[in-house]
Amino acid sequence: MQNHRHISKSPELILRAKDLRKQQTPAEARLWGQLRNRRLYGYKFKRQTVIGNFIADFSCAETRLIIEVDGSQHGNQVEYDQSRTAFFEENGYKLIRFWNAEVLQDLDGVLERITNALSPTLPQEGREK
Repeated sequence: MQNHRHISKSPELILRAKDLRKQQTPAEARLWGQLRNRRLYGYKFKRQTVIGNFIADFSCAETRLIIEVDGSQHGNQVEYDQSRTAFFEENGYKLIRFWNAEVLQDLDGVLERITNALSPTLPQEGREK
């Protein structure tokens, strides 16, 4: 297993993450309803997690998976998103992104992609949400 260095958390980012938890977008709230309390195959997710100098929308420490739910503002911050993705990957995380509209209009498809990223060895048949 890869050895990961400790990533410190700034107090300002921790406060910002707490604020973001209180101000979820409708897409984040919808997805969180499916991820919270180990509802997706028993995997534990956290929301608005501080990792280094960034806040991940959703993360699963067990599988080192980060899920980002992006709104239209992300079309204007491509370089920033690329640097975030590079940081997460350099620290052993896998990141998948969804647009708000994907989560709101095709939640089953989103959950299927997340499930595949969590455990690609799970059989396709018999998966229950």
